[in-house]
Amino acid sequence: MTEKQKLVVIGNGMAPGRMLEHLFETAPDAYDVTIFNAEPRVNYDRIMLSPVLSGEKSFEDIIIHGDGWYVDHGVMLYKGHKVVEIDREAKTVRSEHGEVAAYDKLVIATGSAPFIIPVPGHKLPGVLTYRDLDDVDAMLLAAQSRGKAVVIGGGLLGLEAAAGLKERGMDVTVIHLMPSLMERQLDPAAGYLLEQELVSRGIKVITKASTKQILGEARVEGIELEDGTIIPATLVVMAVGIRPSAALAKEAGLSVNRGIVVSDHMQTSDPDIYSVGECVEVNGNVYGLVAPLYQMAEVAAAHLSGDTGKRFVETSTATKLKVTGINLYSVGDFAEAEGREEIVLRDAAAGVYKRLVLKDNKILGVVLYGETADGAWFFDHLKKQIDISEMRESLIFGQAYQGGSPMDPMAAVAALPDDAEICGCNGVCKGKITTAITSKGLTGLDEVRAHTKASASCGTCTGLVEQLLALTLGDAYNPAAVTPMCGCTGLGHDDVRRLIKAKELKTIPAVMQELEWKTSCGCAKCRPALNYYLVCDWPDEYADDYQSRFINERVHANIQKDGTYSVVPRMWGGMTSSTELRAIADVVDKFDIPAVKCTGGQRIDMLGIKKEDLPAVWADLGKAGFVSGQAYAKGLRTVKTCVGTDWCRFGTQDSTGLGIKLEKFMWGSWTPAKLKLAVSGCPRNCAEATCKDIGVICVDSGYEIHFAGAAGLDIKGTEILGNVKTEDEVMEHVVALAQMYREQGRYLERIYKWAKRIGLDEIRDQIMQQHDKRKGYYERFVFSQKFAQVDPWSERVSGKDKHEFNPMATLSLEAAE
Repeated sequence: MTEKQKLVVIGNGMAPGRMLEHLFETAPDAYDVTIFNAEPRVNYDRIMLSPVLSGEKSFEDIIIHGDGWYVDHGVMLYKGHKVVEIDREAKTVRSEHGEVAAYDKLVIATGSAPFIIPVPGHKLPGVLTYRDLDDVDAMLLAAQSRGKAVVIGGGLLGLEAAAGLKERGMDVTVIHLMPSLMERQLDPAAGYLLEQELVSRGIKVITKASTKQILGEARVEGIELEDGTIIPATLVVMAVGIRPSAALAKEAGLSVNRGIVVSDHMQTSDPDIYSVGECVEVNGNVYGLVAPLYQMAEVAAAHLSGDTGKRFVETSTATKLKVTGINLYSVGDFAEAEGREEIVLRDAAAGVYKRLVLKDNKILGVVLYGETADGAWFFDHLKKQIDISEMRESLIFGQAYQGGSPMDPMAAVAALPDDAEICGCNGVCKGKITTAITSKGLTGLDEVRAHTKASASCGTCTGLVEQLLALTLGDAYNPAAVTPMCGCTGLGHDDVRRLIKAKELKTIPAVMQELEWKTSCGCAKCRPALNYYLVCDWPDEYADDYQSRFINERVHANIQKDGTYSVVPRMWGGMTSSTELRAIADVVDKFDIPAVKCTGGQRIDMLGIKKEDLPAVWADLGKAGFVSGQAYAKGLRTVKTCVGTDWCRFGTQDSTGLGIKLEKFMWGSWTPAKLKLAVSGCPRNCAEATCKDIGVICVDSGYEIHFAGAAGLDIKGTEILGNVKTEDEVMEHVVALAQMYREQGRYLERIYKWAKRIGLDEIRDQIMQQHDKRKGYYERFVFSQKFAQVDPWSERVSGKDKHEFNPMATLSLEAAE
């Protein structure tokens, strides 16, 4: 058996990740692979950082290779290990933490570094760049202030950063040196349309602007332009370009120019060292778009596996902006020059602009704004330099109009040749997609993405991929196909909920029998979901199955990493008294509880309680009038309040009283995921109502109701539901909203994700406009509370709760908080 060679990879970005995918496909047993990643995390899709910044996706949504992938392929991944030395003579690399690895072959993929304009003040706290997840996290933290942001640079990254920060609630200004935005990718007309769209979204744009200095003493306070204009800012994002990170290679004696110089086989000046990604210079060019980087990855993988036939070939790459609702497409050369012609279509009312640059009846450049469906078709003609003289009169109208009249869009897709590029990010052609669909029996978009990568990056080609699915599968394609809730069933959450009601299924065994579950008793994913759906739909008939709940809900306390538990008694609206505080102090002393912590929900958490002591702790707290704060629940956790008109000179309403009223009315209710509320007594918002699941802000005219906020793994400001005048109206609207979420939310789906799926306008319409619907939701919630508002602590202590409490029991479901 041939001994495996040692392959060391410096960097864990998209290019080396794709290279390893190809290598494991073609030569799975050729190398023992070690990766050093300067970032403390796994490989993720940097293209999708903009949706993470805007709140449309979470980090988990953009992971390319999770920890399990490295384990499955036997890869040693060093996270947070920046390589500081390459010893070419000894053929080793060393990380900053002293880890040394030997190599037979080495791949350098150190990426690029953002360019920082060296103006005065550029090192102040609050000046950020936009390249990786750490930058996004820093921007999200800064955005919590809802302050003012200035983005320097009107290119792709700058505009995506600006749109994301605006979505997060910041006042955003973009300053750009050139006369029009994205001047490298767009002509002035398209740049103008883009600017108008951004302005309509509330983003200020200043072109032909040069930064003189960044103002501030301890941190950023604003920027000054060369013309003397001062723009206040609490955050400055520099997005003015990147430079290849080639210093490590240069120190190792490799040939370096603008980037690490490589051959078209991706070999450096040392034949045992390869390089891929943004750090590379090949044929005198450096690249920042993903398509050429993926081509580098494929070439390097082929060469490492012994196939020396593949070479890197420079090709045009299409540009797309990853901002929801803005459609633009640009490829090729669209500059004015002698001998060139252009065809332009403008539709001001529809916001559509199309421009084709031609020479000798062949397409040289394409700029599309507002309507981009024909981008792939135009690109195919550009790459192949197809003569368009016979279709010149109708060319600008796109593929569907060839022949003088509109063509069925499906026929247009069918007419594309097999080598037509569908996914520019990943270099996937039509033929590869259709072959995968037929040969692997693929039936849905997610499967196509998994097998071909098409539409898996920026997603702008999703429509074309779906058309290919429909074209290839015919009537067998179901675009509404859903992801099964688990491996025990082919049904999705929504279908299960619908069938539980339609078939009047009122026990977990009945659901599994009637809906033809594949397993005898379900799994840790479906049983808690079914238990919740049955509790919600049949509150007076279904007996809650505690063995189908997670451990925290089963033992009514939060398990900690050392196996002990934390107990949080409910404090209505965050209010307490000396009697309650003495009771807590007595419990802490009596049971030798090691830690007592004030929570973010205005309560007191006692941490480190032994499991066997829980019933006695509950009993003592119950004597003082406490009930469970249900800090473990997929249900109402807290209602945070400020002091309101009782004490605050700015308070406009009794926020404390209203918060207590809401909490006492709604506690005990199970919901798809945890539910947190807040009531602020004035627009100063001391109770932070604008980042909660449901929030109320008291104003002079009454109450402003908010919903769909988040302040955990995802950070998102709330949406406004509407305004009401009285406390009773607040109660009705908030309770109805909670019930609508209870009935439509998927298990473990937070309210902001549910709202995005259902549609904000639909929710506003049902709760604010449709009186009968609102009343129905409200009454169903009230009915449910007759059976839900039972304190689990007192039930367990009194013995009324028939569920056995065995302190030493082994529990099968783990916590999923």
